[in-house]
Amino acid sequence: MTSDYQIVPPQRPRLGAPLTLLCSLLIVGQPAAAGLGASRLLDSISFRGPGVVLLVALRLLAAALGVAAGLALLGRRPGAAALARLALLSGAAVEVAISLSPEFPRNQAPGERPLVLAATLAYYLGWLVYLSRSRRIREIS
Repeated sequence: MTSDYQIVPPQRPRLGAPLTLLCSLLIVGQPAAAGLGASRLLDSISFRGPGVVLLVALRLLAAALGVAAGLALLGRRPGAAALARLALLSGAAVEVAISLSPEFPRNQAPGERPLVLAATLAYYLGWLVYLSRSRRIREIS
């Protein structure tokens, strides 16, 4: 006797271009920026002090959280949106701390720091607004 019933796995929502871009930035971009920044500081850690080591460690932890969030979003895991929000907030907090830290070296002209800080905050705020308003994120959660 044959059955006409088949078990069909539920359709997974598509990610879409903005969400794929966010996942790529979290998985590849944030760790690459953290690694390049850390490698640039390796020679100067001995005379810059423990503050720089702490900031580099926080930046690496924020990047690791971003990788976890990006992978969770790609896998459409429950709670991925909350993890992505946490990763973006921690990344923004670390970047603000680095920008305001006198120990961390930067190649900026005088008066550029507020502009760079504003652009950084706009970047993170834009992604947080996207996460809060996106229909695809609501389908995943």
